[in-house]
This record gives sequence, structure tokens and C-alpha cells, in this order.
Amino acid sequence: MKINITITENLKDTRLDTVISTFDKSCSRSLAVKLINASAILVNNEKKKPGCKLKPNDVITGIIPDLDCDILVKPENIHLDILFEDEHIIVINKTAGMVVHPAAGNLSGTLVNALLFHEPKIKGVGQDPSRSGIVHRLDKDTSGLMVVAKTKTALDFLQKEFKYRRVEKIYLALITGNISGDQGEINLPIGRHPVKRKIMAINHKDGKTARTCWKIKKRFKTACLVEAVLKTGRTHQIRVHFYAIDYPLIGDLVYQPRRYRKKKRLAQRQMLHSRQLAFRHPYSGKKMLFEAGLPEDFIKTMSQLESLK
Repeated sequence: MKINITITENLKDTRLDTVISTFDKSCSRSLAVKLINASAILVNNEKKKPGCKLKPNDVITGIIPDLDCDILVKPENIHLDILFEDEHIIVINKTAGMVVHPAAGNLSGTLVNALLFHEPKIKGVGQDPSRSGIVHRLDKDTSGLMVVAKTKTALDFLQKEFKYRRVEKIYLALITGNISGDQGEINLPIGRHPVKRKIMAINHKDGKTARTCWKIKKRFKTACLVEAVLKTGRTHQIRVHFYAIDYPLIGDLVYQPRRYRKKKRLAQRQMLHSRQLAFRHPYSGKKMLFEAGLPEDFIKTMSQLESLK
């Protein structure tokens, strides 16, 4: 059942999980907690904690399943492009269009659903059942490399490696226009958009430090292929940064100036690919390096750009 609840004055300071369980008598308090932690229920389109105290005019949206919360993380037989696997980790080349974990509006067909079918032991690796094994994320329409943990020990280790920026992440992106110079760095803080809370923006007041180093790999008449190295890991970082300096990613429908939105789309998704990932193995400590070739749609878009004279 889909829910859409606007908080009134009489519900001011009521806990989020209490409102959910009160709204739907079939939803227990414990199930409400699971749904909230699984991002199946949002407040103002943002994930909140079950004990979040609500304010007047807050809007709660999401889905309360008819069955147990495990429906959110049901194993599904979905093909995975696995580049490496041992008893500790799995390295995957994620396809564009695949959501990483279940959330409101995407309760199936996700990477987690596929992982639980491939390796049931991953279930419960981590505090959030909808994100079992997930160390880091890629946007739905971003393709490329991800590492998944098969044990809690591996998860804890890799999450710390990402937190302390010891993981090397290199992306390839097709940007609109011809940027000056052969390389550079974008150093602009990123935070929630002050009005459109679903997206990110350059936010000098409340944003967090964000650094993206870039280098030109190839120039086309109307675009450039750039290599982007993340020095921080903010949500939508590469997409927001290039949009901010007026070189938005080809195919990006969200971070795109108005003047480009009505033009014919050259690509059906943002042209962003996680090309290289390097990290220490959580058991041996040995440095591991992986590369993922460009997907067909990326190559096709480059071919189209090449043909423009």
C-alpha cells in the first residue's frame, strides 16, 4: 500500500515509526522500523531515523507491503557481471539502469536482490537488511565497478577504507562542450539543494567539501571524454560538479541547464562509468586493482560524437 501523509499540528513531535504504525493498524511498530531503515518510507523525500520527531507539514511517502518486510530484499535470479569473487568480497561491473538497493519505488530488480540469489549468506551483512553487503553505491544510471562484502568483517574494513579515502576511484564521463585546458580540479562543496530536496547542489553554506580531479582523454566537436578521479565521495559528485561549471554530462536529465533539456538526447542515461577501482583486500591487505571496459551505449555515444563534423 502506498502512503502519503501530511503531518498536522496535533502530530507535532510524534515519532516517525509511531505515525506509521498508527496510520496502518496492520503495520507493527517493528515492521515500521524495518521499512524506515530500508528507505521504503521517506520524510520529505529523505531517509530519516525511526525515532525522528516530525514537524507540521512534513510529508511521509512510501510503501507498506502486505507481507513481511523481507519482501524488500527478496532474492531474484538476475544476471550479475562478476569480475572477481572469493569468500570475502565480490567485485561487480554494474549495468546502467540497475538500482543498488531496494527503496520506495524500487522494491525489486536491484543489485541486492540479485546478490541474495547469488549468495544467500550475504543476507544480514550490515545493519540495514535492504543493503546487505553494500559497501558503496553507484547511481541507477551509472555503470561500472562496485565491491560488495560477503562478511561483516569485510564490510566494516571496506567501509573504513572508503571513509578515510584510501580507495582509488576513477570514472570516465562524456561532458557537453569543450572545456579549456587538459586537466584541472573542481573544488566546490556539495549539499542538498535548498528547494529541490531530492537532488544535490553546490552549497557553500551547508555543503561538505567535494573534490574532483579531471583530465581530458579525447576531444570531440561538441563534447569531451574526461577521466574523473574522486578525492571525496559525495552523492552525485561528478554530475553536480561538471553541471556547476557548465559542462553537464551527456544524457543527464537532472543536472542539465534548461537550454539543453529540449534538445534531442544523444544518450538515454548519463554517460558516466566507474572504470577503475583499487582497494586493499579486507583479509590479506593486498592491494587489488580492477578495470571495467566501456559498455555498448557509451561506445555508441562516442561513435555518434565522432561522426559530428
